[in-house]
Amino acid sequence: MSIVLGLNAKFYIDDVSAYTSPVWSEVGNVRDLTLNLERNDTDVTIRANNGWRAKAVVLKDGDLEFEMIWDTSDPNFLQIMNAFLNGTSLNTLALDGSVTTAGNQGLRAVRFVGKFTRKEPLEDALKVDVTMPIAYFPADPPNWMITT
Repeated sequence: MSIVLGLNAKFYIDDVSAYTSPVWSEVGNVRDLTLNLERNDTDVTIRANNGWRAKAVVLKDGDLEFEMIWDTSDPNFLQIMNAFLNGTSLNTLALDGSVTTAGNQGLRAVRFVGKFTRKEPLEDALKVDVTMPIAYFPADPPNWMITT
């Protein structure tokens, strides 16, 4: 097994918003992206479970969180900012490597920008914290993608 460094991971946005034939644009202005994969559960405890609580897995979450440098000349930055301001969604792909290299994998999902918080530190560049939950888009549900 080889080690995958975080700096080699890639985050993409579909430039044409065509889910069936996306044109992926790498978002290079990303720092420390986190793909939060979680599985929710529900309590299914019954009396016959001998005094033990029992749970069943139900839905998955796959939110993205990352930081960007505030750069209004960056087209991807503007695309994300405009999605937040206009309440629109973006077709996204968070991979552990390049989309053009076979075997890389990650979550593809239509997302909205739920958080776009600008930070203005006195001795640092302006930055923005971004959170992108999975959007309601039943025609194109999220899927775990392995590049071919």
